[in-house]
Amino acid sequence: MGERNAGRWWALGALTLALLAVGLDTTVLNTALPTLSTALDASTSQLQWITDAYNLVLAAVLLPAGLLGDRYGRKKMILAALILFGGGSLWCAYADSPATLTAARAVLGVGAAFLIPLCVAALLTLFDPDERPRAIAIITLGTMIGIPLGPIVGGLLLNSFWWGSVFLVNVPVAAVGLVAVLALLPESSNPAASRLDLWGVLVSGVGIIGVTCGFVEAGDRGWSAVGTVGLLLGGILALGLFVLLERRVARTRDPLVDLGLFRDRGYTSGTVLVTLVSFAMFGVLFNTPQYLQGVLGADALGTGLRLLPMLGAMTVGLQLATRIAKRTGPKAPVTLGFLCMAAGLFLGALTRVGSGYAFTGCWLALFGAGLGLALPTAMMAAVGSLPAARAGAGSATVYALRQLGSSIGVAILGTLALSGYRSHLDAHLGAHPGPAGLPPGSVEAARASVSSGAATARHLGDPAFLAAVHAAFVHGMDITLWTCGGISLAAVALAATLLPGRLRTSLEVPRQPADTAAELTAVRSPD
Repeated sequence: MGERNAGRWWALGALTLALLAVGLDTTVLNTALPTLSTALDASTSQLQWITDAYNLVLAAVLLPAGLLGDRYGRKKMILAALILFGGGSLWCAYADSPATLTAARAVLGVGAAFLIPLCVAALLTLFDPDERPRAIAIITLGTMIGIPLGPIVGGLLLNSFWWGSVFLVNVPVAAVGLVAVLALLPESSNPAASRLDLWGVLVSGVGIIGVTCGFVEAGDRGWSAVGTVGLLLGGILALGLFVLLERRVARTRDPLVDLGLFRDRGYTSGTVLVTLVSFAMFGVLFNTPQYLQGVLGADALGTGLRLLPMLGAMTVGLQLATRIAKRTGPKAPVTLGFLCMAAGLFLGALTRVGSGYAFTGCWLALFGAGLGLALPTAMMAAVGSLPAARAGAGSATVYALRQLGSSIGVAILGTLALSGYRSHLDAHLGAHPGPAGLPPGSVEAARASVSSGAATARHLGDPAFLAAVHAAFVHGMDITLWTCGGISLAAVALAATLLPGRLRTSLEVPRQPADTAAELTAVRSPD
C-alpha cells in the first residue's frame, strides 16, 4: 500500500514538472522583448503578435484538448504535448524572423493547451477525494512558481547568453517531464467517449479568439474603436451560438462543454471564483513589474527577485488552505483568501512615489498569502468532484474561462492604468507636445508608457519631468489596485454565499454510463 501511495505522489511530481515549463514560458518572454526587437528587427505590432499568438492558440485549443484526452488517453496526450512544447521551444530559440517566432509560439500554445487541463485531469484519476486538496495545491504551486521564476531565469540567461536561451531553457524541463510522465504516470481514458464535435470546436474557437482579441484591441485602441466593437460582438455572438449547439449535441453524444456540470454548485462557484482570482492576479502581474522597473529602477532579474515575497507567502497560504479545507471544506479558506487579497490590494493602492520596496514587499506578501489560500481551494471546488469520464473536458472548461478572465483582466486593468497615467501626466505637463520648454514629441513619447517616459526624462536630464512620469504611473497603478481590491471584496461575498461547506465526491455526482467505463480504465497508480 505504501509503494502504491508513493507511486501516486511521484506521478504528481512528474505532472507538476510538466506544468512548470508552461509557467516559466508565461513570463520569461517579457524579459526578452526589448532584445528581440533589436535582434529580429521586430516592430511593436510584431512583438505583440509574438506574445498574443501563444495566448490566442491556448484559449482556442483548451476545450477540444480536454475532450481528446478523455477519449484517447490523458497520458498519451500529455506525452505528445510535452514533445510539441519542447520542439516548439527549440524552434523559438533558433527563429530567424518575427514571423517564424510567431508561428513557433503558436505551436507552444497548442502544447500548453493540452498540458494544462490534462495534467489536472490525470491527477483526479490518481487521487481519492480526501487526497485531492493537497495534490491540487502542489500542482498549483508548481504552475505558479514559474511566474516569478520566469523573469529571474530570463534575466540570468540574457545576462550571459543570446535571446534564444530564454526559450531553450524549456527543452530540458520538457525532456525530464517527458521521461518522468512516461515512467510514472498511469494511463486513464474514457473509451465510451464519442467523437469530437468539430462544429463546436470551430464555433468555440471563433468565439474565444474574438472575445480575447476584442479585449486586446480595447487595451490598445480604446473601447469605441470599430475593431474592438466588431471583435467583441462577433465573439459574444459566436459563444452564444456555441451554447445553443452544445445543448443540441448533448442529446446524442458528448458535448465539447458539458453544460450539465454547471448544475453542480461546487463546480459553478469554483469556476467563477477561479476566474475572478485570475482577473485580479494578472492585473497585479501586469502593473507591478512595470512599477518595479520604471519607478524603482530594478532590472529584469531584480524584478523577478522582488516578486519572491509574493511567492513565499503564497506557499504558506497553500499549506494553510490544504489544512483548513480538509477540516471545514472550501468555503472558509477561499473566503479568507479573498479577504487577504483585498487587504493586500487596498494597501498597495496607497502606494506613493516615495513608498519604496519595503512597502511593496509587504502588500505583495499579503496578496500572495490570499492567493495561496483562494486559488487552489477554488480550483479544488471546481474540479475536485468531476467524475473520471469528464475530468479532461471539465478541467478544460475551467481553464478556458480562467484564460478569458486573464485576458479581460489585463485589457480592462491595463486600460484603466494607462488612462490614469496619461490623465495625471497631462495635468502636470499639459496635453500637447513641448510644454514648459520641453522638446517637441517628448510628452507624447512619455504618454506611451512609463518606461518610455522615464527613458525620455533621463535622456533630457530633467528630474522634474521624471518625477511627473513616476507620479503619473503610480496614480494609474493605484486605480487598478483599488479596482482589483473591490473585485476581491465582492468575491468574498460570492465565496461565502455560493461555495458549499463540503464538496461532493465524484462518487456522489450523478453518473452517466460513460463514467463507469472511464473508471474501469483509470489506473490508480503505476504497477
